[in-house]
Amino acid sequence: MFNFDDFTFDRQHIWHPYTSMRNPLPCYAVVAAKGCCLELADGRKLVDGMSSWWSAIHGYNHQRLNHALKKQIDYMSHVMFGGITHPAAVSLCRKLVGITPKELQCVFLSDSGSVAVEVSMKMAMQYWLGRGEKRPKFLTIKGGYHGDTLSAMSVCDPDNSIHSLWRGFVPKNYFTVAPNCSFYSSWNESELDDFYKKVEQHHNNLAAIILEPIVQGVGGMRFYHPCYLQRVREVCSHYGLLLIADEIATGFGRTGKLFACEHADIVPDIMCLGKALTGGTMTLAATLTTNDIAHTISSATNCLMHGPTFMGNPLACAVACESLSLIIEGKWFNQVANIEKHLKKMYVSLNNHSRVADVRVLGAIGVIETHQYINIAAIQEFFVKQDVWIRPFNKVIYLIPPYIITYKQLDKLINAISEALDHSDFFYY
Repeated sequence: MFNFDDFTFDRQHIWHPYTSMRNPLPCYAVVAAKGCCLELADGRKLVDGMSSWWSAIHGYNHQRLNHALKKQIDYMSHVMFGGITHPAAVSLCRKLVGITPKELQCVFLSDSGSVAVEVSMKMAMQYWLGRGEKRPKFLTIKGGYHGDTLSAMSVCDPDNSIHSLWRGFVPKNYFTVAPNCSFYSSWNESELDDFYKKVEQHHNNLAAIILEPIVQGVGGMRFYHPCYLQRVREVCSHYGLLLIADEIATGFGRTGKLFACEHADIVPDIMCLGKALTGGTMTLAATLTTNDIAHTISSATNCLMHGPTFMGNPLACAVACESLSLIIEGKWFNQVANIEKHLKKMYVSLNNHSRVADVRVLGAIGVIETHQYINIAAIQEFFVKQDVWIRPFNKVIYLIPPYIITYKQLDKLINAISEALDHSDFFYY
């Protein structure tokens, strides 16, 4: 099914994410996936701690998700969304409007999280054009990550992110100091000093404030205090600014709330969703906004000038609809709570390790931050030998497992991390 020639071809011709073609990081051939396990070409089964980058929340090869795909494909796999609608899209959007804040009534479907962010930014700028103002800038938090497309990169940290290479090429936006108060610490109002200053200086030029609510993902897997988010919402309301919440990673229960904004009891003006939307089966994303924003754009500039070819793909919509049905049934809440409880219990010993700078857990997210940078290729090989799939970055080893994971499988992941921390050749300054 997968042989040596396939590996050779892959290495020579296929460009994988965040690696080089000249000296690529090693790849492992996965030939099947079921539940919380990935099956390699040699027959080994790895417990997956990454949910395929946040997305496979119900596990792999889920019977109900598969059935939704098979049922839909008998009717049509794709049809253009321009001038056409279909039952799967209507059902999906009805459920999205039903589970998100009541203010968010209009749904724009796209085919990836980065595009959902691009759409949100275009919405914000067109909203102000509709009001007779040109506002081309955005304010965001340092240490953030919003995707790999051009405008999305412009609101990723320009100095300390994976996109620092593009400083000077992408549009220049405004950045405020990242919140330092962790999710579980005491709140300090001085956290907002720089934010208040930046808003006061630039509010007349801002289309929106965009941020990842509560959890900063690729920027370091940091969890900040809900009060910070509350104050940002208050400032946006005071100045009449739009607030964009990038819930692509945090949406659908990952943080212990259905959406991370709920930790602060706030409602954004625009919300971006993706990743877990289809339960990790297909690529699909959504950008939701209010009637006021949608109607202002539509009345003044006629239409939102964006239309991905695979927007509203029927297969993706059908499986997303079934994934949301699973979410609505509510089992995720106890599953995530149990993962959080077990991670906190098991991570206590790791906090005392000499190589560990910090340990943090929120919902079904467990993070080990190390003092040193991680040798990704070496530690990845070790993890595979331990029959687990964990993909660290920079100084962070993190777990975001499927919600259906068992305690035994979770222990296997945690034990592999614990053993890896004892190997000095996996870390460097």
